Amino acid sequence: MKALVYMGPESLSYHDVADPVAGEGTELIRIEAVGICGSDMHAYLGHDARRPPPLILGHEIAGIITGGPRDGTRVTVNPLVPCGTCPACMSGRENICPERQIISMPPREGGFAEWLSMPAANLVEVPDGISPRKAALAEPIACSWHAVRLGLEALGDTGGADKALAIGGGAIGLGAALSLKAQGVRNVTIVESNPIRRAYLQDGCGQTVVSPDALETDGQFDLVVDGVGFAATREIASAQARPGGVIAHIGLGEGTGGLDIRRMTLQEITFIGTYTYTTEDFRETAEAIYDGSLGPLDWIETRALSDGAAAFRAIRAGEVAAPKIILEP
Repeated sequence: MKALVYMGPESLSYHDVADPVAGEGTELIRIEAVGICGSDMHAYLGHDARRPPPLILGHEIAGIITGGPRDGTRVTVNPLVPCGTCPACMSGRENICPERQIISMPPREGGFAEWLSMPAANLVEVPDGISPRKAALAEPIACSWHAVRLGLEALGDTGGADKALAIGGGAIGLGAALSLKAQGVRNVTIVESNPIRRAYLQDGCGQTVVSPDALETDGQFDLVVDGVGFAATREIASAQARPGGVIAHIGLGEGTGGLDIRRMTLQEITFIGTYTYTTEDFRETAEAIYDGSLGPLDWIETRALSDGAAAFRAIRAGEVAAPKIILEP
């Protein structure tokens, strides 16, 4: 099969690789759509030691089961493969299973390819009328859905959430804004530094979007979701959370810096690190896509998998307005 393979920092090669084989308890999937994630960009730039080259990246996938009793079934893929037996898994927190694996990280190759083999339990059926492009958004939005759920749970005994801030205008930040509204928060603002992306979100997606320097008053948001994870965005988060508020942190941009620990301590601001999603979060997100709770999800740009290297370069250069690029084999 053809695959887009990460060969080293800022180097991707589209070439033939071995076909995957479906074993016991797994299904062979013909990939129809696969999104470029921020973590794929981190790997592409050489910033993720967990993803050494050569490696097939990509974990935001929708496709069709090929062969076996479910042949022809359209599915979206939960890329997180837990052990299923540890205390975390048994308590429904599969995302923090100590033995968890995720495709696009050794030993599991990713989805920038024509085919993929996955455990049957990781596949969520996609109904007729939902495009593969939309179905592939289940994974990134599930990260946001999970963070929002945890943030709202933490706010439960401190007055709840009426006003929230999502930091970052990519799929995670926009996904957070959509998840916040779907989970009952009425007043949601996105902060985005790229003017091209900012205009797209405001004019094309109907979102309330501001630049970082346009945030007028500190301490005004009940819940802040940082979908970027750099020192500068954590600085915004720790300034903008209200006393008693919550910061839900998703982004993995850099490991240290930014938080105003003194203010967070004096104002009893809760910080929650959030990683991926539980199995239930993933299924809830997929259902929210299917029933329209997350809106039209028409903020996608599509390109051929064979043009994937150029797509990565365009994202790197800040030239992409759409929050998500989907590659199609």
